[in-house]
Amino acid sequence: MTFVPLKSVRPTLSATVRRPYRRIMTTSEGTRTTAETGAARPASAPVRGGAPGWTRSISCQWRAWRSARAAWRSEWKHTRAVYRAARRSGRLPDNPGPPPTGFTLLPWLLMGMGAFSNLFQGETPNPWVGALGLLAFNSCYVYVVFRAFHTKTREALSTRLALVVMGLVTCGLALAYGGTWLSFFPLLGLATGAVVRGPWLGRYGLGLTALAGVVAGLRGGWDAIGVVYGTFLSTMVTAAILSLSEAVRQLRAAREELARRAVEEERLRFSRDLHDLLGHTLSVIVVKSEAARRLAARDMDAALAQVTDIEAVGRQALTEIREAVTGYREGSLATELDRASSALTAAGIEPVVRRTGPPLAPASEALLGWVVREAVTNAVRHSGARRCEIGVDGSSSAERIRLTVTDDGNGGEATETSSTSGTGLKGLTERLARAGGSLRAGPSPRGGFTVTAELPRETEDSTAPAAATASGGR
Repeated sequence: MTFVPLKSVRPTLSATVRRPYRRIMTTSEGTRTTAETGAARPASAPVRGGAPGWTRSISCQWRAWRSARAAWRSEWKHTRAVYRAARRSGRLPDNPGPPPTGFTLLPWLLMGMGAFSNLFQGETPNPWVGALGLLAFNSCYVYVVFRAFHTKTREALSTRLALVVMGLVTCGLALAYGGTWLSFFPLLGLATGAVVRGPWLGRYGLGLTALAGVVAGLRGGWDAIGVVYGTFLSTMVTAAILSLSEAVRQLRAAREELARRAVEEERLRFSRDLHDLLGHTLSVIVVKSEAARRLAARDMDAALAQVTDIEAVGRQALTEIREAVTGYREGSLATELDRASSALTAAGIEPVVRRTGPPLAPASEALLGWVVREAVTNAVRHSGARRCEIGVDGSSSAERIRLTVTDDGNGGEATETSSTSGTGLKGLTERLARAGGSLRAGPSPRGGFTVTAELPRETEDSTAPAAATASGGR
């Protein structure tokens, strides 16, 4: 009986984890038995080494699409709740809602139902050709519109090539069948407007409109006017709306960034003022101490009076410093987010940080900063995740401030990072409860682990005691 390595079933080796070879036992009866499981296998039976690469790729893309769809629906529901609260309070929400995605343009595919109906009812010659063309057009359309909302993917060569393929398929179907198949030109205009923006939009829009007019004129005569008008309008309006939406979001992000920088600059200014205050107070204490030392030898009462003044000055300075430093001694949430991103990157986890709304009260930032630190520590130590998303929604129109930390790891039960009382998720839950907030942690429906913390906006001042407790536990 000998041991031989079975190379055909060697698992894929990652960059950091290498699994040992599976070994089998070869016997004289012509059977193979795995050393790990003891399951018998005929010698002639093929050994599977895993699913093919293309099936794994499709499976990963499908899971990513479902995850993006679930995240979009969750964020959209939250945005609707924010807008309802804003209407009740009579104020406009600061957060314009989730950014548009490819799902926004998917309903327009219903414009091709006429061609599908003709194909289904057998009114289209060569139905297999039409079916393949319809499948190719819809596939390219979905691919293009989902890549059109991110600058990097929108400008990629593959996206432009898919748009060209859409154009060729549209022209072929329109020339071959005409009629309702001409409605694919406005859909092509939607995809073109979503991808092509900037100074070249006019040229591409006019070129596509001219192409639609020529093809529709050959097949539909004067009915081509509607196709030309629809193609030009869909191209220009789609590009204008998406460009305007992107510009508004960039302006809002710039305004929030300026507000945060203003807060940071104010804290730096206060630091300098505090330094001046301490310098003056300490100078007074030094002068009175020297006077007390000189008077102690010949006039003890006068020396004690100086010592009493030193005590009074020290107590007064301590009171002023405590009042001035309240809220400034705590680290800002922006600092904790930067540290979390650095820690996740160092652990090989892709960080995604989103923050909306104006700067929060220092006490609220202190509590949320502790939640970020604890959740990220658990993700780094226990999750085995590849991606971690941190979201802070501090819109002034919302009734509560919400922080979410989500990873795509094993979704196991969170482990306390310290055995000391008052630390970990349990201690944070108690602190947020004292401040009128809440903390939830558990496996996510989409897989992974999610930590959600909420604080009431109306009672942000009440978080000061809890924040003081948090700082005291360091």
